[in-house]
Order: sequence, then structure tokens, then C-alpha cells
Amino acid sequence: MLEVRGLVAGYGATEVLRGIDLDVAPGEIVAVLGANGVGKTTLNRALSGLIPSRAGSIRFLGEAIAGRKPAEIVSAGLIHVPEGRRIFPNMSVRDNLVLGSYRRGKADRETNLERIFALFPRLRERMAQSAGTLSGGEQQMLAIGRGLMGNPRLIILDEPSLGLSPLLVEEMFGLIARIAAEGLAVMLVEQNVVQSLELAGRAYVMENGRIVVAGSAAEIAANPALKHAYLGL
Repeated sequence: MLEVRGLVAGYGATEVLRGIDLDVAPGEIVAVLGANGVGKTTLNRALSGLIPSRAGSIRFLGEAIAGRKPAEIVSAGLIHVPEGRRIFPNMSVRDNLVLGSYRRGKADRETNLERIFALFPRLRERMAQSAGTLSGGEQQMLAIGRGLMGNPRLIILDEPSLGLSPLLVEEMFGLIARIAAEGLAVMLVEQNVVQSLELAGRAYVMENGRIVVAGSAAEIAANPALKHAYLGL
């Protein structure tokens, strides 16, 4: 579904990604792990077309997408839920969700709204409420729900547990498992290593803009030397 080969990207004179190879197959959860500052968010931005790639290739559903505009990538079904939620605080919960179907999913808007409200019942209760007045956990639910409104084929979740209490983190990972159980491919980009490895089928570990470890999540979780060397555990 997603094939990345030799991806190089950065900002100005700074090269952040230094030859990334990565794959996501249909229906699987793939975790991309690493400490803060190793290039995970830059990877997400390059895949989403928010920054240009300098070398390498990105193919989604067999089509080259490097160099395409973000709107075109969304239209293809690759949807990125960014770190920090990025909701529209002065708009209602419902209007935030509806905006998720602006580029893709308009025909299924009402059906998808009901699906989101079934997945996140608290959003139904707060449908008319300004999004900026939601709790941090509810805002994260809204951000993911907005992404799902676009009928993604692959959804990239960038640090969905960031800033949440331990109880809400547990709930958030449970909700991601439910989303994936419906057959949606998920690329989970996280610093929360333990729970990400419990949820994912495969994992990549990043360090200094490179993939340093790749394999099954179970193998990585069972290797204390890898976790200590690259993840600080």
C-alpha cells in the first residue's frame, strides 16, 4: 500500500531524513518509533506532501506521490492526523468533523458522522460545543474522527497519546485497535513504545533520520538490547 525507498528530506540546509525505507501493507498497523527529534514528524510531513522530498521515492497504492500537493495525496486516501491535534477551536465539533470530508468522502458524510459518533460517543454528546472547549483527550478523538471522515485507505497518526493521562492513553490505544479491526491500515508514529509494540504487527525504529531497526513488533519488544540502545528503555 505504501512503499518508501531512499527518502531524503529536510528544511533549508538541514537534512533530516537520510534514506528512509518503509512499507505499510493493507490492513496492518505499523509503528514508527523513536525519541523526540529523530525525524518522525518530518517523515509524516514528507509522506503527506507538506514538505518536498529531495531524493528517493514514495508510492501509494502503486502510484508515485512524491511531489504531489497535499490535497491530491488526501484525495488518494492517505490521510495524516498531525501531532498537536490542529483542530479549529472556534468551530463546533460537528463542523470540525464535516471539514474532514471536504476533499474526500462527501458522498458518505452522514454515514461517516454516525460511524464517528458510534466510535467516539463523547463527540456526539458535544456535537454543538466549540472544539476548543473540549478536554485534551476529546480533542484527540476529534482529530482522529476528522481524519476518518475522509474515508482513508491509510491513516497516519502522529503522537496520538501525547499529553494524555495514563488512563486516556489506554483508552486511545483501544480505540486505535478498533479502527484497525475494521480493516483500515494505520501507521502509528509514537514515542509511547510499550503500548505501540503491543498494538502493532510490525515496527520501525528511527534514529538520526534513519531506520536503524525493522521487524515484527513482538521481536523488537522482546529484545532488551534494542530497546535500551535506541528507545532508552
